[in-house]
This record gives sequence, C-alpha cells and structure tokens, in this order.
Amino acid sequence: MGLLLFISGQEIIIILVIALLLFGADKLPEIAKTVGKGMREIRKATDEIKQEIENSTKEVRDDFNDVADSIRKDVTEVTNSVQKQFNEAADAVDNEIKDVTDDINNGVK
Repeated sequence: MGLLLFISGQEIIIILVIALLLFGADKLPEIAKTVGKGMREIRKATDEIKQEIENSTKEVRDDFNDVADSIRKDVTEVTNSVQKQFNEAADAVDNEIKDVTDDINNGVK
C-alpha cells in the first residue's frame, strides 16, 4: 500500500491499460478482486503482528514500571530518612547553641 502513494495518476492509467491488454476486460474485475483480497490479508496479518508485539511489550513495560515504582519508593524512603536525621541533627545543634548561649547569658549576669 505504501508503494501506491508514490505512483502518479498517469502511471496508474498506464498500468491499467497494460493490464487490460494482457488480461482482457472480462478478467480485470476478477484480478481486482484477488488483489483486494490479498491486500486485506496483508493488512490483517500486519494488524495481528502489531497486536502480538503490543501484547509482548506490555508485559515488559509492566515489569519496568514495577521496578521503577519500587526504586522511586526506596529513594523516597531514603530521602525521608536522611531528611529526618538531618532535622534531628539540626535540632540538636540548635539546642546546644541555645544551652551555650543561656550559660553565657547566665554567667554574665
């Protein structure tokens, strides 16, 4: 079918005239019918192949998405843990600074 996209109107007319001369007017409808059936079969086979590829890759894509989700979850957990530890450390430093500041202020008074 892709080949027909590159054939001009004049070329199609020439092909039809040659087919008419070779096969005769009474055989052309039968030939056209046979060509049509062949094109339908090719299209059907192509669709089946596309469907099979889609089904096969669906499993792979699902597995990939599962792995990606698992990695995202692990990264989120690690990030949250690091953030929590950082906040705890920052709070501890703030408390130490406050204690030292209070000790200095109490000693100065």
